[in-house]
Amino acid sequence: MICQNTTITVSTKGQGTYEITPEVESFLQNSGLQEGQLTVFCQHTSCSLVIMENADPSARVDLEAFLNRLVPENQKEFTHTMEGPDDMPSHIKMALTRSAECVPVTGGQAVLGTWQGIFLWEHRRSSHRRRIVLSAVGTG
Repeated sequence: MICQNTTITVSTKGQGTYEITPEVESFLQNSGLQEGQLTVFCQHTSCSLVIMENADPSARVDLEAFLNRLVPENQKEFTHTMEGPDDMPSHIKMALTRSAECVPVTGGQAVLGTWQGIFLWEHRRSSHRRRIVLSAVGTG
């Protein structure tokens, strides 16, 4: 049984999706895992993870625009506003999406679809350094 863990850091430049598939694939190649499960976990409450189309960026732009319409900034009902008007909306967006993704591993590779990639989804407008934990469990 193999169990490998690492933490990667993703520097963001504000709202948007940041593909981390290459870092995940590199981790798997170095882990020795051939068959098993990969968990990708985000250690933050104002960004999230998403498996999304990686061929046409307009799909991610549309997804983000939809979520921004669903959870707009500057709602007078919000009380958690000390860090700015995008703070509470970023927490809600994270709660509506995911902080972890599980992906099967076969033949030492993440079993993603043809047009799928793994993305950190930054919900804040300012730059951040985000920690993502990668954990692989299975057989070599």
